[in-house]
Amino acid sequence: MSENTTPVWVDFGTPDFEGSAGFFAQLFGWTYERNADFGGYGNFSRGSSLVAGGMEVAPDQGIPPCWTIYFRADDIAAATEKAKAAGATVFCEPMPVGDLGFMAVIADPTGAVFGLWQPGSHKGFVRANEPGNPVWFELSTRDKTAGVAFYSDLFGWSARPYESEGPDYTVFATPETGEFAGSIDASSFLPEGVPNHWLVYFGVTDTDAAVEKAQSLGGTVLAPAFDTPNGRIAVLADPKGIAFGVVSVS
Repeated sequence: MSENTTPVWVDFGTPDFEGSAGFFAQLFGWTYERNADFGGYGNFSRGSSLVAGGMEVAPDQGIPPCWTIYFRADDIAAATEKAKAAGATVFCEPMPVGDLGFMAVIADPTGAVFGLWQPGSHKGFVRANEPGNPVWFELSTRDKTAGVAFYSDLFGWSARPYESEGPDYTVFATPETGEFAGSIDASSFLPEGVPNHWLVYFGVTDTDAAVEKAQSLGGTVLAPAFDTPNGRIAVLADPKGIAFGVVSVS
């Protein structure tokens, strides 16, 4: 297994690429280009650095609009088999994406969907705690014990309880990257019908201003802004229902 099994890429699926792309580009100051060789897949950049991707998904494919987080796997075939053995469901077996790398899409035993990425020429985003970048990744699940055990075993992440007044929370870390993700017990607040899922948080300079701008662009507020020891956060959705978080970064 790779020494670095942390997130290396995020992308969204949407029934309206230009609509969702325009929303995120305006909100985060991104630019984007579409690649005709890969079905019009879009790559989003902040300055000269790639930060995310996006693609149009036909409504009849049955895939809800969402962000997918991809974790690095230097041996994607072995990681996929290990996930299967631990009770995961594989939606997309490892497949090449040109010379860019190999991808797989998997649901953990609690139903939360994530991706694996074995880099080729596409190494993913550069992790930076800056506005417009993916800065935190959170597993919202009704069975946190099973979720934490699955990812700790699959990727070798360490997991520690996070003391707070809110729902039970666990923080994931690796020796190479430090703390980078968490898992929250969502059994008390996740609406019926909403599956367990991973949520990506993007850095912003001012959370309240980002919320206001998202609303002006047609987005909705799923969780109003509130303060945490690690920054002021909010959970939003684009006009097509793609959920994501924002968190203030210095």
